[in-house]
Parts: sequence; structure tokens; C-alpha cells
Amino acid sequence: MRRIYSLFFFLFIGAVLLFNACKKDPIEPLPAADTTQNPVPTPTPNPLPTPVPTGVSVDLTTVPYTKLSEYRFFTGALKDQIPADNVFPYKPASSLFTDYALKKRFVWLPSGTKATYLADNKILDLPVGAALIKTFYYDNTEPSNTTRIIETRIMIRKSTGWIFAEYVWNNEQTDATLQMNGSYTPVAWSQNGTSTSVNYRIPSETECLTCHKSNSNPIPIGIQPQNLNNDYPFASGNANQLQYWISKGILENNLPSTIVSTIDYHDESQPLKTRLRSYLDINCAHCHRENSHCDYRPLRLAFSETLLSANMGLCVTPDENIDPMLIQIIVPGNIAKSVMHFRLNSIDENTRMPLLGRSVVDEVGVQLLRDYILSIDDCND
Repeated sequence: MRRIYSLFFFLFIGAVLLFNACKKDPIEPLPAADTTQNPVPTPTPNPLPTPVPTGVSVDLTTVPYTKLSEYRFFTGALKDQIPADNVFPYKPASSLFTDYALKKRFVWLPSGTKATYLADNKILDLPVGAALIKTFYYDNTEPSNTTRIIETRIMIRKSTGWIFAEYVWNNEQTDATLQMNGSYTPVAWSQNGTSTSVNYRIPSETECLTCHKSNSNPIPIGIQPQNLNNDYPFASGNANQLQYWISKGILENNLPSTIVSTIDYHDESQPLKTRLRSYLDINCAHCHRENSHCDYRPLRLAFSETLLSANMGLCVTPDENIDPMLIQIIVPGNIAKSVMHFRLNSIDENTRMPLLGRSVVDEVGVQLLRDYILSIDDCND
């Protein structure tokens, strides 16, 4: 029996030793990597893209900007003149003649502000910060038969009054640069199938003020209710411009029920005298009114004043003797003796009318005046 116990004891001890021998050795941790010799670079994150500014920018402390594009009045290619949000196109019933240049006009008001009606023939009272934009261009320019933008004029209302900003477009038609000293640029284009050319005048700041002033203070010209009380083809459809502005929240809804309005002087269905009065209002009245450049002359050519034919020069003796044959500003039935016809038909800087803004004769305007003069035979019109 003792042998059996001894055998069992030795077997037990052997099993324990065998079990311990089969156990794995503990895994020693790997030594830490030596980063002092070859440091692992930290990945550099990709920079975030710089956000592109959006929305119109008119900072009254820094305008006028050097480049037209800085205002962000337009979206897409600048030359396409697609207005940005809250930049609204407009067009007066009749347009100023500027050597046959075409025009696009826009208005922008700071958010939360509105223009206010004062009178049919008064400039809308625009808030501080408002901007008026007017681009001059020609279609069918030679030799490539393309559109060429010449200039964009901006007026901005500061707390101290209106300022001018004149931008001249580059040849690439990608942007325009502030230039206030005036210049010339030759333009050739096809006008109704006829090759035409002018040495186009881009006005200086002084020339802008000659027409855009009242008591020597800069003011806009055409943005009057009488000129905007007509339909415009907005993207959403045709609408009366004044009512459209009210609906967009940029004009106070204080208009009278009736506005005495100018018309498109090209519209031959309208009375001849009304057409001529509209032409003279948009082309000449900015100088021939009180407190303006030619207020010393006897003419008063605003639409609201030419119901009185004497204000238009009918049977009125001129205050300047240009030629002994020119005996009155408008002589009934006689264009050869009428000063106004002579001046509108002149390109001499000393005798033409208007003084600025054209270097060629506006044939439509001259014909309109001729037709009117030949249609009357006494001073009672």
C-alpha cells in the first residue's frame, strides 16, 4: 500500500512539473520607439477655402472704389450686367441722346430703406447709401460686330450729399477702373446698317457737375416719378416701375392717384408737342431750369414748365446774338430763323445744344423740332 501511495505522489509531482513547463513565457513589452532621431511628421490639414464675398458692397467710408467689380452690383460676368439681389433695373420714358450710345440703368438702396415721392417732377428722395448705376455701350461695334461697353457712371448718396464715380472699361471687357479726369475713345459701329464712328467723350468730374447740379450741389437727373410712371419688362413680367418698386419695398407707398408724366418721344401716336416737350425735358432741362447751369437763359425746359410755350422759346428773342438771321428761339413756321433748330443741328462746341454729351447731331431730335416748328403758324401755338 505504501508503494502505491509513493507512486501516486511521484505521478502527481510529475504532472505539476509538466503543466508548468507547458505554460508560455510572458511577453515582454517592445521598447518605445526613439523619435528623437527620425520624428514622425504631423499631417498638415488642407486649408479651408477663402469664402467669396457676396452681396452688394457700398461702404460710405471708402467709396468710390478703384474697380467697378468691388461694388458687386452684378452677378456672373461683369459685362453681362446681370443685377445682383436687390439691384433693380429701370428706364425713363425718354432717354438722353449721347452719340447714339445705348444705356442700362440700375438702382440699389441699403437694406431696410426706401425712396420717397416728393412731386411728379422732383427727383425721388433716395436714402443715404443709395446708388444709381448707368452703363453706356454700343452694339455691333466694328470690326467684330460685338457689344462694347465704354463706361459706367455711378452716383452715391453720402450723408454730405451725392458723389460721382466714373468707371472706364478695359479692352477685355472684364472690369472698369475709376477715372475722374475725362478722356476720349474712338468707337465705330453699324447704326441701322450704316457704318458710323465717333470720338466718344467720357466726362470728367467737372463735366458731370455741369449737368448734374442744383445750386452747385451734385444731384441725379432722370429718376423722377414723371419719367418712371411707365411699364418695364422685369424678369417677372411687365409692370409699372413705380408700383414695382413699392412691391419690392424700396419706395414709400405715398404716390398720388395721378402723375403727370413724360412720354417716349419716339412714339408717333402721341401729340407732337408732348413728344417735343418730353425730348427737351430729358435732353435740355437739367441745364435750363432754376439754379442750374443755364438758368440765366430765358428758357425753362422742364416738362412741367413747357405747357407755357414761351418757356420753350416760342416767339422769344434770344439773349445771345449768334446770327442776325436767327431772330427768335422758335419762329412759328420758320426753321431757318429759329435759334433752337440751329443749336440742335450744330456740332460746334460754342453753339451746339446741349453743350456736353454729344459730338454728332441727333437726327431724330432735330426732325422732331422741325416738325413742331412747321406745324405752328403763330405765337399762340
